[in-house]
Amino acid sequence: MSRIGVLRIRSQMGTWRVKDIDGAMTVRELMDRVATEKSLSLSENERLCASPSGSDPLPLDAGLASLNVKHGDMLYIMLTEENQVAHEEAKAPRKVDADGNVRAQEYADGAGRRGFRPGMLPLRAMKMQWTLTDFLDMDARFVFKMKRQEDAACAGVDMETNVARDFQQALRQTAFQQCRVGYLYGTFTDDNKVKVKCLYEPPQRGTAVDVELLEDPREDTVEKLAALLGLRRVGWIFGHPPREEGFHFASPEVFMAAEQQLEAAGGIGDTPFVTIKVTCNAEGLASVEGFQVSKQCMEMVAEGALEIGENPGDCAVNETFTAIVEGKEAKEVNNNFFLINVAISQYEADDMVYSFPVANREELGTTQGQPDLRAQIESAGKQGWSLVDRLADFHLLLFLCNTLDLDTDIPRLVESIKDRSVPLDDGFKILLNCLAGIE
Repeated sequence: MSRIGVLRIRSQMGTWRVKDIDGAMTVRELMDRVATEKSLSLSENERLCASPSGSDPLPLDAGLASLNVKHGDMLYIMLTEENQVAHEEAKAPRKVDADGNVRAQEYADGAGRRGFRPGMLPLRAMKMQWTLTDFLDMDARFVFKMKRQEDAACAGVDMETNVARDFQQALRQTAFQQCRVGYLYGTFTDDNKVKVKCLYEPPQRGTAVDVELLEDPREDTVEKLAALLGLRRVGWIFGHPPREEGFHFASPEVFMAAEQQLEAAGGIGDTPFVTIKVTCNAEGLASVEGFQVSKQCMEMVAEGALEIGENPGDCAVNETFTAIVEGKEAKEVNNNFFLINVAISQYEADDMVYSFPVANREELGTTQGQPDLRAQIESAGKQGWSLVDRLADFHLLLFLCNTLDLDTDIPRLVESIKDRSVPLDDGFKILLNCLAGIE
């Protein structure tokens, strides 16, 4: 049964991300896991549902895959007041775990008008005795005085020229009328810069307004291959159709940037992790810009204080929270308020090549196969290229992971790529020729 990945569970207490979900898992097993992780004791009436109304509880013994539950889907559960209190008492102060799991409360649809704030439990349901200091401290946790962050934690981005050009080319194939995303791999430098070396685009379905990320069976392989090459995920890149002047990020893109910075920082902290935006102007000229979102944005996303509202240029403020903009309460915050520019420069890598077709571009007419492998290998010996030189291609190596063992074969190939003085075994050359159909 296929792996689903991540599901989101929404209750009165917030939205929880549950990772490493397998399609064979039953609804009952998923509920047991949520109960364990969130310190809940679920009754028969507390069931996972496909819609917020709670009118369609999922069959307990049905497998998630059989119910067509997919990566990133939202499921709903209505908790009793006892479980809400238990969850409040059991959880530590809200934060993002070191693994990047945002343990955030969104406080939506909570205990109603009896609550301390909209969507929250009454004060006496949280604890029996309160001092004025306790109350003020509690209230302050839900008030954000909006402040612009002038300087980014990222000091700059060195973008490999071929990576930037190739992503732009993918966007041009759709005349910049389709959104697209990718993950950037490279290194963080000691002076807090990002050096981008490779791009990986996960399986996706793009439209003119957004992107749906699909299940990625190669997610772990990509991360392991990058680590073997001495690389890590250092940013993400997205492209979109032209927008009106001054409209840089839609609110889902703000959330994506914040969540990935939270994961990279292991919480609300500084990280060079960067967001690259690619689009074109009315004349058809491409623009490439670097951004980070502010630490305050990271905190508000982690706390569940922001929501995706009706206006794509603004983030809505959850009713439980108060945002103060220029001394006045605001129900929305303009997305540009959260953005910090990051300078971009380009360079050409001298230890990698970028000839092999990029993975997961079948909908754009790009495929990978034996002819591509053959062309890459046969180009060795021409223009001064060695075989190892031609193998130093991230997408070629990822393609070889379909056939060669990632734990034994690929590390030996990577060793020769990282240190060209290490010869490639003759047996590998014979094996590669066979895979490429070269006699």
